Order: sequence, then C-alpha cells, then structure tokens
Amino acid sequence: MNKKLFALCFSGILFGTAAVHAEIPVLRERNPAQRPALLVLGVSHFANPGADRVNVKFDDVLAPARQGEIEALVDALAAYKPTHVAVEFPADRQDELDARYRDYLAGKYTLTRNEVDQIGLRLAARLGLPRVDAADWNEFPPGTEADFDYIVWANQHNEQARLERVSSSSRAAAKEAEALLARSTIGGYLCALNKPEALARSAQVYFDIALFGDAKVNPGAVYTGNWYARNLRVFANLVRIAPKPEDRIVAIYGAGHKPLLDRYAAESPAFKVDDAREVLRCP
Repeated sequence: MNKKLFALCFSGILFGTAAVHAEIPVLRERNPAQRPALLVLGVSHFANPGADRVNVKFDDVLAPARQGEIEALVDALAAYKPTHVAVEFPADRQDELDARYRDYLAGKYTLTRNEVDQIGLRLAARLGLPRVDAADWNEFPPGTEADFDYIVWANQHNEQARLERVSSSSRAAAKEAEALLARSTIGGYLCALNKPEALARSAQVYFDIALFGDAKVNPGAVYTGNWYARNLRVFANLVRIAPKPEDRIVAIYGAGHKPLLDRYAAESPAFKVDDAREVLRCP
C-alpha cells in the first residue's frame, strides 16, 4: 500500500478543549439549548482525485447542466442559513483557503471542479460569510506502514480470496453510484448518497477490514482504528469552528466520513445533528 493513500485516508487523534466555548468546557455538559447545529453533507469527490480506497468517477461538473444543478444545491443549503461552511481541506492550511476565498470574492479566482470550490466557496459567498473553514487533518498516521498494511498481511497469510470479496463489494457499490449519477441531477445523487442505508453500507466494510490480522499482529484493526481517529480529529476541528450555541455549520465531506461525524456529534453531545436529506428536500 502506498503511503500517499494512507495519508489521504487516515490520521492520528488529537482532541483539544481550549477553544471550546468558555461557558461549556465539557461537551457532555451541553444541554440541547447549548448545542450548535451541524449538517454534514456527504459527497463524492467532484474532481476525481482518485485518492480514496474506492473511488466514484464523476462526470464534468463544469458542464452547463451540472453547473445549474450545483447552483440549485447551493440554494437549498443557503436556505439552512449556516453561520459556518466547513470543507475537507487541511486545517493547518487555512491561510491558503483564506487567500483562495478572497480571490474568488474579488473575481480573481476561477472555481475548479473540486467540491471545496463548487459548493464550499459558492455557499459561503452566497451567505456573505467572512471565510470558508478548513476542517481536515490528513497526514500519515502514527506507526510504520507495516502496522496497518492489511493488504500485505492478507497476501502473506493466504487471505487473498477474502480480501477480494471485501474489496469487490466496495467496487460494486461505486459502480452503482456511477450509474445513479449518470441518470440523476447532482442534488438527486446526493439525496441517494446520504440515505442512512447507503451510508451504513459504506461504513460496514471497515469491520471486515478489521479482521485482517491475528491475536498478535492485526493491521486491519489498526487501519480501521486510524480511520476512526481521523474522523475524531475532524470532529474536534468542527467543535472549534462552531463553539457557540447559535452557530449553524454545514460540513461538506466525503460521504464515507458522514456516519462517524454524525455519530460523534450526537454521542458527544457537541451538536444538534440535522438531516441533510431534509434540507435538500429529498423525496
């Protein structure tokens, strides 16, 4: 497995409370009236970076028809009236995102195909927000690559057939998603992508991955643990971005992240979690 792939998929965990609202220093002490609102919109990556474990290939979102669909999507999200728009962009590169957003507002930046631009920058500008918030952490996780390279372990322990079975189910789901996208608007596609059953299906694969290992060496469990840890770090960033009860945050993230971010947000209980499908007025 390639280090770049791991860096894009996983991270370690760091949870800091210093920036949490001073009146509510411990998340579990937040009562319903003290919780900001969070809406996580699960998306596929519009620009086809090919960086995920399994990738859905998007057609050209710069085509006129798709641009109209994105405008309609942004209209629906704007009606939610978020006070923050968070995107899957490294938090330690916030200054780069700030510069991009300033240039966009000044008419000096042309939006790329990436959903950070197509949804994030458009939505923040539509609402007159001062910034787009970078929420991600996407570095190489702790340990060595061997600690979590479950593919190498599977090949070394004659588990190729089980590995192929686990992988093929994810590839089949990606093909189904591509077929749906071909016959749908972007809004319709995202309505399907954010269905609870679709999200659960994408999350279930990590439990199978966790079984690649034994009582002494379990790279699959470490791999899955790092995935959970990366999402905990994103969650912590979202808490820092929207610390006040009156905050409303839309987080635009790869759909694979949504089940964990929603779960952490509700169980913490840091946020009131809103339903993306209701906001999009999905049938």
